Amino acid sequence: MRLLLLFIILSSKIFAQNDLITIVGDSLKGMVIGGESIREVIGNVILTQGNVKVTCNKAIQYLARNDAELIGNVIVTQDTLTIRTERGFYFGNLRKTISNSGIQLDDKKVILSAKNGEYYFDENRAFFKDNVKLYDTISTLTSDALTYFRDKDKAIAVGLVKIEDKENIIYSDSLEHFRREQKTFAYNNVVIRNLNNNITVLGNYLEDDRIKKYTLIKDSPILIQIDTIITKNNDSTVTSYDTLFIISQEMEIFREGENKFVAKDSVKILRGLFSSLNEITIYLRDSSKIISYKKPDLEKQPVVWYEYSQLTGDSITIYLIDNKISQLDVDGKAFMLTQNENYQARFDQSTSSSAKIYFNDNKVNKVEYFGNVFSIYYMFDNEKPNGLVKANSKEATIYFSENEVSDVKLIGNPGTEYYPENLVENNESNFLLPRFNLIQNRPTKELMYSKLNKFKWRTH
Repeated sequence: MRLLLLFIILSSKIFAQNDLITIVGDSLKGMVIGGESIREVIGNVILTQGNVKVTCNKAIQYLARNDAELIGNVIVTQDTLTIRTERGFYFGNLRKTISNSGIQLDDKKVILSAKNGEYYFDENRAFFKDNVKLYDTISTLTSDALTYFRDKDKAIAVGLVKIEDKENIIYSDSLEHFRREQKTFAYNNVVIRNLNNNITVLGNYLEDDRIKKYTLIKDSPILIQIDTIITKNNDSTVTSYDTLFIISQEMEIFREGENKFVAKDSVKILRGLFSSLNEITIYLRDSSKIISYKKPDLEKQPVVWYEYSQLTGDSITIYLIDNKISQLDVDGKAFMLTQNENYQARFDQSTSSSAKIYFNDNKVNKVEYFGNVFSIYYMFDNEKPNGLVKANSKEATIYFSENEVSDVKLIGNPGTEYYPENLVENNESNFLLPRFNLIQNRPTKELMYSKLNKFKWRTH
């Protein structure tokens, strides 16, 4: 008798804890299949358990299991939550519903849909998979699988993840999205595209704060920008394309005000004939300006190459007009060397406090030097070597034609020395300024594409 009473008490506690589901409808038929009691309810079916309500066309209730199969126009509600599907199951003891017949969840904050899905009512948690789509008034997220935590407004997506808003599209292998804070964390094979310009950035880790309009990308990010360049030749117009690459260890994107990209640590830049190595680069997209500068705690200066010229300085600023380099400013211990294309042991060299380099149709046509200018430039007579000139002044302007010095103007206490060809030939190494340093590891297109090919990236 005591055992029977204990069993009744425990059973009542279990059933009270799990809440037996109740089902009503237009017609009900009871049966026993395989020793299991089953009820079949047809027409205007209503299933209830606590604050969970289900309506459908037909239900098959498994009494002992406290489960039910739901068939036809299934609608599940709980407070502000609505789940719709054509066919599914409701598990009363687990307070869980599942469907593999196409399922949609709407909680007045997001709408979540997929081919398969399950929802845990006590945990306010959904797990959807196969063709998952989650969207709200701000963004749309798609993936292979997704877990949604309603209380935290948090979604964890995996497999071919894509999240899009009015400004950006982010692709990744996996992603965490916090809807309330509007923050996103993406992992592995990350691609972010800005819809307002033609810039794409790849990396393996991303943090995005939509409210602050700030993005951080780590793990060897690479920026790609493909520009259209229009060149007018007499009566014809030529359209070409050029790609800007920026590689670094870390990259920040600031979208408030001017679009600003900050690349840090081991920065490599390549665009056409232009390339650079530096530790910090700021790319101001709207004003078409690229700024590289030396870290205060490092001796290494940024270096820029353009065709046969190499420039170093504490700070280097590049100005673009119509996607072409128009001017390059070097500040702090400026040094420029230009290797002769036909006589590669010969380098025109200039050192000064600062310099401005001007371009015409993507070619250097003038360089202005300011402050303690020292120069060495080789002379040619009808393309035949004709010695060199050493010069010094307070300021200087050097004009170029086809990558060779065509004219030199010295301002302020000028001084020159001419060395005839017989003293120069085979002795070029004796005519190097003190800060001469020919840097070899110039970024190449092959390097950029090898970095790019490490990512399994997509843009669709």
